[in-house]
Amino acid sequence: MIQAETLHFLRDLSENNNRDWFQDNRKRYETARKDFEKTIEALLDEVKKVDELGNTQVKDCIFRINRDIRFTNDKTPYKSWLSAAIGPGGRKSGRIDYYLHVQPGGESFIGAGMWNPTAQQLAKYRQEVDYNADELKRIIHADAFRTYFPEVWGETMKTSPKGYAKDHPEIELLRRKQLFFMHYFTDKEVQQKGFVQEIMKGVVLIKPYCEFLNYIFFDEPEEE
Repeated sequence: MIQAETLHFLRDLSENNNRDWFQDNRKRYETARKDFEKTIEALLDEVKKVDELGNTQVKDCIFRINRDIRFTNDKTPYKSWLSAAIGPGGRKSGRIDYYLHVQPGGESFIGAGMWNPTAQQLAKYRQEVDYNADELKRIIHADAFRTYFPEVWGETMKTSPKGYAKDHPEIELLRRKQLFFMHYFTDKEVQQKGFVQEIMKGVVLIKPYCEFLNYIFFDEPEEE
């Protein structure tokens, strides 16, 4: 569970996103971060029961609160949320993992999927969909999956990808450039004692999709 003060801090930060305010409220940030770390530690313990995470530690998973402002017009220095990537090796693994995002105002969510694939990964995804889309559809079209993950995020091409016919039976999946699923939590849900267990419902449901992507992106033997 996330403490109310953590959400209060993040809400205040969004309204006072500057270095002077942050330095004056650094103790509040450190308290909020420790609170978030406790949730991630509990979540890691639960995920390790259903997935192989190796020696992944809390510090490997949590993203910095500082924003990268080099290539954006938005120069606010801090994120107004706390987030972590749960998977083997944590946030730097490069593999498909479970992403937890805590942000007040009902913007907290658990999500996973194809978010920013390389050109090669996108080609592998489309090749797999073209060859055998049934496995993917069994996962993401299952009633339990779509009930828990009603939010589908990501870009879709307006035309068919090069090499695929416009009337391809799986054209909607082939047009996807990103395919990321999310389940949002209210602030009340985030603060409940069963928050980690609720996240785990999503982890169990989306794990086969993560495994599907990790296999075709990283683990599938290359054809000779």
